[in-house]
Amino acid sequence: MNTKNLMKYLTAVAIVGILFASCKKKTQDETDKDTTASSDNALAEGTYNDVHNIADQASAGTLSSYLAPSTSNEKGLLSACATVVIDTAVNPHTITVNFGATNCLCNDGRYRRGIVNVSYSGHYRDSASTHTISFTNYFVNDNQVMGTKTVTNNGHNSSHHLTFSIQVNGTIIKANNGGTITWTSTRTREWVAGESTPWNWTDDEYLITGTATGTNALGNSFTAATTSALDIKMNCHYIVAGGFQITPSGKATRYVDYGNGTCDDQATVTINGTVYNITLH
Repeated sequence: MNTKNLMKYLTAVAIVGILFASCKKKTQDETDKDTTASSDNALAEGTYNDVHNIADQASAGTLSSYLAPSTSNEKGLLSACATVVIDTAVNPHTITVNFGATNCLCNDGRYRRGIVNVSYSGHYRDSASTHTISFTNYFVNDNQVMGTKTVTNNGHNSSHHLTFSIQVNGTIIKANNGGTITWTSTRTREWVAGESTPWNWTDDEYLITGTATGTNALGNSFTAATTSALDIKMNCHYIVAGGFQITPSGKATRYVDYGNGTCDDQATVTINGTVYNITLH
């Protein structure tokens, strides 16, 4: 091979090498690691479960002892800054939970302000009773929570557990221009422990199943469905077990796992066989 042809050959090899390296880097860079939809769906799930629990406990007339501090993982949710007004003179009855106009540090380490409104017919335990929750300038850690949540008591199922149908049409505007989450869900909530001890809410436990649709904070749509019932224990602020699958538009289905029952702020997201850790908020 003469010198001229050798130079052409080496140049061609170099170009192929550069293109191969570029394609390889592009493939690596495009690995699907996006957990935004999973995290935002988890935030919505936790936030609207939270207000359900607030409304439930407020029906007793006070939140001062709700989730009283015990261990580091089971800190009390609320504090004396929340005032509760119950009006049974109107029909349907109303409950107003007011955290005030400025951020109030609650016992779970979260800042809340604004008002949670509850309109209800019948007590939470009464079959066919309904509770509708709405918000007035309500914020949690400067995330604004909007929309409605309606809870209907379906009576006892074949396992002798009270069940509830839950509809949420919600919007969360994230703090610091973090974007807007929209979330619409249909849920069934089964009361599996604690119903027989109405004086002690700390032993209450619920299992939640259902589906949801929405958009994450980046504006991308997703669909979600529980794959195993989400386990809610009233002595823990976080979902302690269960999981769901979520499919962002144009991406592979993700699988979220809340763990094996430990009260903590950790969950995992599996994408294309790779497991990522996320922190719940």
